Order: sequence, then C-alpha cells, then structure tokens
Amino acid sequence: MSSLAAKSTAMPRVSFPVLLLGLLAGTLAVAGFAPLGVWPLPMLSLAVLFSLLARTASLRAGFLIGLVWGLGFFIAGVSWVFVSLSVYGGMAAWLAALATFLFCAVLALFPAAVGALQARWPVPATLRLLLLIPLLWGVTEWVRGWLFTGFPWLVAGYSQVPDGPLAGYAPLVGVYGVSFLLALIAALLAWSVTARGRLAQRAWAAAAVVALGVGGQALRGIEWTTPDGAPTTVALLQGNIPQDMKWRPEKTQATLEGYARMAAASPAQLIVLPETALPLFEVDLPDVYRDGLISLGRQNGGDVLTGLPTGSPYSDYYNSVISFGSAPGQRYHKVHLVPFGEYIPLKAVWGWVIEVLHIPLSDFARGGADQQPLAIGGQRVAANICYEDAFGEEIIRQLPAASVLVNVSNLAWFGDSFAPWQHAQMSQMRALETGRMMLRATNTGVTAIIDAKGRMLASLPLFTTGRLAGSIQGYAGSTPYVRWGNAPVLGVWGVLGVGLLIAGFRRQP
Repeated sequence: MSSLAAKSTAMPRVSFPVLLLGLLAGTLAVAGFAPLGVWPLPMLSLAVLFSLLARTASLRAGFLIGLVWGLGFFIAGVSWVFVSLSVYGGMAAWLAALATFLFCAVLALFPAAVGALQARWPVPATLRLLLLIPLLWGVTEWVRGWLFTGFPWLVAGYSQVPDGPLAGYAPLVGVYGVSFLLALIAALLAWSVTARGRLAQRAWAAAAVVALGVGGQALRGIEWTTPDGAPTTVALLQGNIPQDMKWRPEKTQATLEGYARMAAASPAQLIVLPETALPLFEVDLPDVYRDGLISLGRQNGGDVLTGLPTGSPYSDYYNSVISFGSAPGQRYHKVHLVPFGEYIPLKAVWGWVIEVLHIPLSDFARGGADQQPLAIGGQRVAANICYEDAFGEEIIRQLPAASVLVNVSNLAWFGDSFAPWQHAQMSQMRALETGRMMLRATNTGVTAIIDAKGRMLASLPLFTTGRLAGSIQGYAGSTPYVRWGNAPVLGVWGVLGVGLLIAGFRRQP
C-alpha cells in the first residue's frame, strides 16, 4: 500500500501556469488564419507548444499540454459550429453548446496525441524537438484530414496563404507539406530559446529559418502553369437568402425571380450561382425558367452554372451543379458529403439526428469520383461544392484537364463568423496548389475571384445581395502537387519515421 502511495505522489504533474500558457497560445494561433491573417502567430504559437512539450518526458503531461492547446485553438477557431446547430439547426442552446465543446474536445485530441507520443519516443532531446515533434504534428494533421471522412479545417499551412513566406511551397507539397515546414520553423524557434547562451545553436536555428523563408519566396516566382486560351468574362451571383427562409415553399418564387434578374443583368460568358441556389429539384424547375437560363447563356456566348438538387426526393438525389446555355445539361454531383448535414452515417444508430436538427435534404447520394470537368463558358471547369475544396487531393482528380476551378457554397449556416473567411482561405490554397484560378459563388459570402497565385482579386461583402463581375484566365499544365498529390510528403514522413524508430531502438538499453 505504502509503495503504491509513494508511486502515485511521484507522478509528474503539469503546473497551472504551463497549462494556461498552452491554452493562450492555442487561442492566439487562430488570429493567424483568415480573416485576421497575422501569419507569424501560428509559428509562434507552435513554438510555445513545442517548447513546453520538449521539457517533459511524461506521457500524461504531454497529453494535457497538447489537449489544452488544442482546446484553446479549436474553441476559438471553430465555435461557429454552435450557430449551425442552435440558430439554424433548431437544437436547444445548452445542447448545442455542449455538442460544440465536445466536438472541439475531440479535435483537441490530435495535438494531445502529439504531446503524448513525443514524450515516450526514446530519442535524444534535440532530435525529439527538431524532427519528432514536427513529424508527429504533420502526420496528425493529415490524419485529421481523412479520419471519419475528415475535418481539415485550420490546418496550420493555410495560415501562409496568400502572403506568408512558406506559401511558395504549396504547388510542390500541398497544404500538409507547408504545415510540416511551418512546424519545423516552430521547432527551430523553440530550439533557439533553449540554447541558453549558446550562440552557435541560435545562429544555426536562425539560418535555417531564414533559408526556409527565402526558399518559399523564391518559389513564388516560378510559373508552374501557363495561360491557356482567351480570357472569359464571369459573373458570380450572391443571393443572400437567409437560411431560415431558403427552403420555405412560399419563398421559392421570389428566390427564382431574384436570381433571374441578377443573371439577366450580367453579359458574362460564365454566370455562376451558389450551391442549391434554386431551392427545388431539377424535375420541378418550370420549363419557362429553364428555357430562360438556356437562352441567356446562349445570348452571352456561354453558360449559366447553378446549384440545385437533382434526382428524386423519393429515391436517390444529389447535391449538384448544372449548366444552362451553349452547353446545357452538363452536371457535377457532389462527392464528399458532410456527415449529419448531407447524409446520415449508420442510419440505424444515428437516424434520430435528422429529427433533431431539422436539416432539409439531409440524405444525399454520393456522386462518382471519376467525374470530368464541365466544358462551359469557354473553359474546362473543375466544379466542387461547399467544403469539398478543403480536400486538396480530391480537387486534383479533375486536373490537369481542367483550366479553372469553381466552388459553389452556402455558408449561411454559420452566420457572421470566421467560417466564411476560413473557407475562402482554403480555396486560395487550392488555387495555389493547382496553378489555377478559383471562382467562389456563395449565398452569403465570401463570393470571390482568386488568381492562380492564391490572391483574392475581388470579393463581395458578406450578407449582401450582389453580382461580382470580372475576367478570368484559364491555365494548362501541372504543378508538382497536381502530379503527385500528398505522396512525396508522406514518403518523406515515412523515411523520417523509420529513422526515428531506429534511433529509438539504438538508444534503448
């Protein structure tokens, strides 16, 4: 009994100031992403986290430090989930708050896993800080991007778009590669702090950080893709239909007429409407309305692309975009569906969620992964719907055949929060990774035109009704990321992992 008591009292504890520092660092990191965009903050925040982790060899302490950092980060960064659940999903406020906290707590398990795993890996302290922790950070972010269909929101690499020094690496290694490089810089910063007067160590750390930054800036000057064909005039329509009004039958006619007026006033070759802009099934679209869109597209020498549900409400139905005009009837069905928002996984267990959340059309069928670009408006359009553009390796399926990317979204679910801006930043990363311009047509914002370098050329204010007109250039060719996706980064991580395992085995007695 006495030996057990002595062992329990000897267990390492994490001090409150350390946990508080981790919580604050995680919270401040969110300001590094859109809309605030203070890109050095995620580097500094991770440097604080890595420094705290490097000082503990306790699994429990490492887990707690990573957990509180993650709680600060995700509660500050994705608390807009509460708006969708409570304001528009009809869930009681207390239950929505609890569900949002639990969701953030689950996400916080990923940085917690970094803290726990690094503590028990038997490698020298310098190797642990400079290689092991950044490796674990990169791997856990990648796993978060696909586990349980994936939630790659606020992956650290997004903070570098469009102006961060590491953005130039995106066409080579994608967002996860950029995240890994950012984690390496954070580790170097933490290592320099632990130098304790060792000037050489600080000099090496500074030189490595500068080299990574200069390399990223130099890569920004490389043209990975080339202009292809004549420019196309575009008009992106933002209807600003309140989410609680969008699916009311008595509002359908007003919605149709509003979009028809905006489209008729647009002489553009490619007119794009948001996700489910027309709130009725394709089969229920009045013939006169359909003919009007076709006539308008042909009159402008191009096409109108709009989101609406297709199929039958009594069998399979899809979240789709359809073209009307010179090339009518071309369509894209959404592939990556949102669990509990667009389909219910394990219906026998979770079917009751449909009744709780009051989400219309919450059981879409999945489109095929082999869909081809749409030949409309003088371009070859790689369409994607809502948060599909959060998944870089899925976007490149239609490349290099596509000349331009188009995202249609309805983010009214998340109110006036960080969510629309964070989503737009992911679109900017997709443009940079692929060397293609990106058009974003959304219901309430951010509706924007993004160039092939990931820069937002023009946008409409949030929660306004309007039309964003401009001109786009199609591109041909492939960036390294389009050719190989995440494979090179995963390969490097595999080699590092094997090396660290060997180093660990050799270190053990």
